This record gives sequence, structure tokens and C-alpha cells, in this order.
Amino acid sequence: MRILLCSLLLLAFITPTCFASSKTLSDEEIFQKRMELYKRVETVTNLPWYYMAAVDHYERSIRSVRRDLPKAEGITGIYFKPEQWSGFLNPDRKDVHPLSIQLFNGIGADGNGDGKANINDDMDILFSFANYILNYGVDEDQFKIALWEYYKRDKTVGIIMEKARLYKHFGRLDLNHKTFPLPRGYNFTYHNTWGDSRGWGGRRIHEGTDIFAGYGVPVRSTSYGIVEMKGWNKFGGWRVGIRDINNTYHYFAHLNGFAKGLKIGQIVKPGTLIGSVGSTGYGPPGTSGKFPPHLHYGMYKDNGRTEWSFDPYPYLSQWERLDRIRASKK
Repeated sequence: MRILLCSLLLLAFITPTCFASSKTLSDEEIFQKRMELYKRVETVTNLPWYYMAAVDHYERSIRSVRRDLPKAEGITGIYFKPEQWSGFLNPDRKDVHPLSIQLFNGIGADGNGDGKANINDDMDILFSFANYILNYGVDEDQFKIALWEYYKRDKTVGIIMEKARLYKHFGRLDLNHKTFPLPRGYNFTYHNTWGDSRGWGGRRIHEGTDIFAGYGVPVRSTSYGIVEMKGWNKFGGWRVGIRDINNTYHYFAHLNGFAKGLKIGQIVKPGTLIGSVGSTGYGPPGTSGKFPPHLHYGMYKDNGRTEWSFDPYPYLSQWERLDRIRASKK
């Protein structure tokens, strides 16, 4: 009944729309089309647009790094297995009829008012997931419960809620801008040291790039994101962890200290001061000076199951170059 009622409401607000493949659109056009979709779902369901944006982007991010999931080709990124869409007991895995799908407890629903529940239609996909959320409610606590029941993973729930906070705070989808962690005007040097061996504390590989600079050189957030971690680690000393909108965790270690007022849960943007270069670590809290001052910068990706490190050097080189280009245009 809820699906039928919402579908009737959709007909009053939405004319059937077919969106082009994302491959044919510019980034700006893609962001615009996605926002239109999120806002339309919000109009009908009262589910805040930034909740749908967060789920959609999370699914797109894991599909980009998982081999067991097809890559997203449309405007949206949420993936449903055919049997999940049509209903596990439905003999027709390609069923597009909303009533028979509902009969077999499938998640698929008609979101664009064309009378079909098309697993390849962007509006149908978003509307179907929104309908699932409506079974629990639209406030924050109910949304979190719905996410846990769907993904069965606390970390996934936390990541999606962080994305929702970022979208709500900035009020837009384009949050991909990056910057080099150290400001221009300071002397620094770095090389590709990811994967090198490390001996202190046992054999391990170097999961980052070391940027050598003087004590006290400012360290900045490289992205839009949320501070997930701040504190001491016997390996990394004083360190900060920030997760960006693309589900990448940025790790800053061996800091001399933290920026005043920096706290866990804080929203940051590219260039936000988070600390300064130091040489802390390799011992109990307060240990410093066991190596030259530098920033250890690492990047980690979560794929919905686990998290692993990857080489940040190519990204650092690109961000440094882009900062140089931006400065030349001022």
C-alpha cells in the first residue's frame, strides 16, 4: 500500500524522465542530474535528499573498487541483484510489473510513473531504496537502523552518515576538490616510499609517503571530509585521520601538534589547518626526535568489507601541480 500511494504521489510531481548514460555528460551535468533525482525523491517521501545522496555515493564508491559488483553506468550508483529487485521467489528475474514484484516481496518499485519497475532506471532505483527506508522512518535514528538492517555492518552505517553530514553541511554534491597537505611557500621534499620495508616495532611495509619539512610547517586537510581520529599511536605519534566524500581515509602522522580546537567529528575542507610537521612516534606518548621531521601521509580505501592502503604518491604529485597552477592564475 505504501509503494502504491507513493507512486500515485509521484505522478503528481514527476513526469517520466529518462536520463542519459553518465558517459555522455560532463561532471557538472551529472551532479545536476543527481541532485534533481534526490530532490524529487525527497518531495514524495520526505526523506532528506542528503540521505539518498549519501547512500548512492557510498554504493558507487564500493562498486568502483569491487570486482564482484558491476561498475555503475547510469547517473545513480545503488546496485540491486535481480532476485533482490524482483523477489527471491519470483520465477521471473526480469519482472518489471510493480504489483507482481510487490507480491513476491521484491524491492523494485515504479519511481518515474511509467507503470514499470525498471532495474536500470535511475528514478526507479532511488525510489525503491527510499521505499525500503520508509519502512523504518525518516528521522536520523530510524535511518541508521534501516541502514544497519540492509548492510549489516556498523562501519558502513558510520560512513554513510558521515557522507550525509557533509552533503547537508555544504549543500552541494561536488566535494571532490583536493589540495597538497603542505602550503606553498615552505620548503619540502618527498619521494615514492610506499611499500618500503620498516623495522621499528616488527617487520612491516610503509603505508604512505613521507614529506620532509621543517618543524612546525602547517599541515592541512587535503579534502572535504570529517575527522574520524585524533590522538597518539606508538608508530605514528600524534596523528589525525580524515575520511573524504569518496570513502577514502587520509592519514596524517608524526605531527608536532594539532590545530587549536580540532576535534573528532569536525567537518573540514581542503586547506583546513589540522596540525604541524613534527617527529613524534616510535614510543610512548610524547616520544619525539627519533627521526627527521616529516609528515607521513597515507591513503586507505574501504570497499564495504575491509579497508586497505594504496600508494598516495601519484595523488600528492597531482595535487602539488594543481596548487601550483591555481597559484599562477591568481
